[in-house]
Amino acid sequence: MTNRKKFLQQSALLAAGILAAPSCMLGSKSTPKSAKDVGLQLYTLREIIGQDVPGLIKRISEIGYRDVETYGFSSTGGFWGLSPAEFKSLLAEHDVVSNSGHYGIDDFIRTGNDSELKAIIEAAGVLKQQYVTVPYLGDDLRSTADDFKKTIEALNKAAELCKSAGLKLAYHNHDFELKDMGEGKTGLQIFLENSDPSAMDFELDLYWVVRAGHDPVSLFTTYPGRFTMWHVKDMDKNKPELNTEVGAGSIDFKSIFAAADTAGLKHFYMEQENFSKEPYQSITESITHIKKELI
Repeated sequence: MTNRKKFLQQSALLAAGILAAPSCMLGSKSTPKSAKDVGLQLYTLREIIGQDVPGLIKRISEIGYRDVETYGFSSTGGFWGLSPAEFKSLLAEHDVVSNSGHYGIDDFIRTGNDSELKAIIEAAGVLKQQYVTVPYLGDDLRSTADDFKKTIEALNKAAELCKSAGLKLAYHNHDFELKDMGEGKTGLQIFLENSDPSAMDFELDLYWVVRAGHDPVSLFTTYPGRFTMWHVKDMDKNKPELNTEVGAGSIDFKSIFAAADTAGLKHFYMEQENFSKEPYQSITESITHIKKELI
């Protein structure tokens, strides 16, 4: 018969073994706690958001999205006709936050005029966003390696302005940043290697990385901690130029999410740019798969 002392020793060893066991043995997933709230890039619903902004925010909250990424802000029109304060109040009413917003700053990059950028920073501050995210670049800002080098100089200046306001600049990619611009460097590499990690992060659009023939996990390994945000959108199996619901396409999200810690992931946003079914049904299917299979 096992005596009490031996029983306690065995119990302690068992407990230590459980604590030391890999997370996969415990059935947990490796997505960082800070990224457990599933976000939605509102550009996904760009065709309908202007019809009823309050109704749309209420609906996506009911579906389960707790974080929204904004787009389309202007200093004159705000967010779809709502001031930053009004939009912040609407989000709070439905228990939704906004940690990031997409803000075009091409004019600042070209001219150095910071008036609109300052309005953007002010709006982001009102919303309590953490990131001012650059969503796209005009052709003239990224046609050559020298263009990318000049553009990152301007982005670094924008990042300092954001940093002084308690924000961080982020950059969101498409496929053009992943083309070889000469000397074995892509535009994304030029940006990564010539920016300050304390002032600038990157939002990796997983679809565009895969579409360009690259491996997101390889990028995480080469530049650990730099990809603090992701866009999660799936690729249609038959028509890769189209998106589909997360889990219904060809992207191996499980292996990508398994590397979330290496990436430095803090927030991610589901995004879909085209639909084959009713949009609310589509975004419901995506969040259901994400919660069940990925986080």
